[in-house]
Amino acid sequence: MVILDLRHVASPAVRDLLHLVNHPDFDRAQQQIEHLGGCTEPVRLTGQSTTVDAATGAVLRSYASSDEPTGSLLTTCGNRRASRCPACSRLYAADTYHLIRAGLSGGKTVPDSVRTHPRVFATLTPPSFGPVHNRPTTPGGDVRPCRCRKLHELNDALIGTPLNPATYDYAGAVLFNAHASTLWARFTTYLRRELAARLGMTQKAAHAVLRISFAKVAEYQQRGLVHFHAVIRLDGPDGSSQPPPPYATVAVLADAVRAAAARVRVTVESDAVGERELGWGEQLDVREIAAFGADAEFTDQAVAAYVAKYATKSADASGSLDHALFCRSCQGRGAAVLPHGTPLPCTACDGTGQSRPLPRLAVARHVRQMIRTCWELGRLSEFADLKLWKWAHMLGFRGHFSTKSRAYSTTLGALRDVRRAWRAEQARAHAGLPDLDPTTPLVISRWDYLGSGYSPGAALLAAHVRHRRELERQFTAEGGC
Repeated sequence: MVILDLRHVASPAVRDLLHLVNHPDFDRAQQQIEHLGGCTEPVRLTGQSTTVDAATGAVLRSYASSDEPTGSLLTTCGNRRASRCPACSRLYAADTYHLIRAGLSGGKTVPDSVRTHPRVFATLTPPSFGPVHNRPTTPGGDVRPCRCRKLHELNDALIGTPLNPATYDYAGAVLFNAHASTLWARFTTYLRRELAARLGMTQKAAHAVLRISFAKVAEYQQRGLVHFHAVIRLDGPDGSSQPPPPYATVAVLADAVRAAAARVRVTVESDAVGERELGWGEQLDVREIAAFGADAEFTDQAVAAYVAKYATKSADASGSLDHALFCRSCQGRGAAVLPHGTPLPCTACDGTGQSRPLPRLAVARHVRQMIRTCWELGRLSEFADLKLWKWAHMLGFRGHFSTKSRAYSTTLGALRDVRRAWRAEQARAHAGLPDLDPTTPLVISRWDYLGSGYSPGAALLAAHVRHRRELERQFTAEGGC
């Protein structure tokens, strides 16, 4: 056994990499990292798994993490946020693309005839809470001066920030984000009512002959407010397998979407902020989705790719953070309650409930003020149920980034089950196990969480894998073979 003297190597990461490279089983360690596909924060597990033939009791295969060079099994983190893990987020985006595309073109248990159903692509935006710096354009595409009389560049940090922060309605902006999911839920209710009214039917009669199916994704604007992109489709009463009646047209659906969006209101009352009436903004875009292969901007493929792109983004796209800001020790309360009821200030956060003081956050002034507003409103008893302090890093938005109605298409879970079964079959073939009845093998396993992330040396290898995979993707996108 060769003992390396690495005391002259200044970098701890390089020293760890050299130890790893000279490990007798380095090929297996490299194989694990390659298998993760560039995951930035893998989960480390310890334990064992045994595959047994339930009919005969014979052990077909056994595995133990102790046999690995690092003593643990690495598995992908599965984070959908591109800011946290580009590799895993690409997989999530691919699943979302296939989910949306199946509801437009068929496939994944959805019949191809679904492409003949009326479909629209709608964008519901938030209202104004005060003028902000922007980059307006003329109908011809020329850039016009902002209200501040300047021509902003595309990457100007001022875009989306208030012209006058002192008069900007930060409370209204945070409360809109907090109630965005409620606004969407009420929109779907009003949409069914408006559609029935335009068909001259009661809601019960309309429900008997057609169904509204949808899939939506949330996106942050540069001003830190959430808006929704939605695919909305009309089906027969049994869902995608049936067309709607011929009088339920795209024009009727589009008109009902506009009317429903205009009706939605949520009233919020508070002694601190007064009475607020929240609703969608005036900028509502509703466009028909053309059939796949048509020479139009909004085709099945274009819409699916557009929605999937935003499914992996988060509030960090607007300059905020991608992790919670509350203190984990006291769960944001600022104190722990002793058995006799006396509060004990949290020493980890000095009683603030924040994992890091807000003035020290590396964010823009506008974003910091929205985060501060979340904390201030979240401490009020009338907004306690919103838990705004918990969602301050999301600027108050508490909903899911992508959702769909039950009958729209397949589910992300179903897509993952198919991929899991495919990988299991590949592992079976690689291990040389016999092709048994799927109900025969019995897998007995026990796994414990050890931690997350790579060792310093393994992180360098993972960075190389990510770089190489990215070059391969760029080569393929540019028409390489």
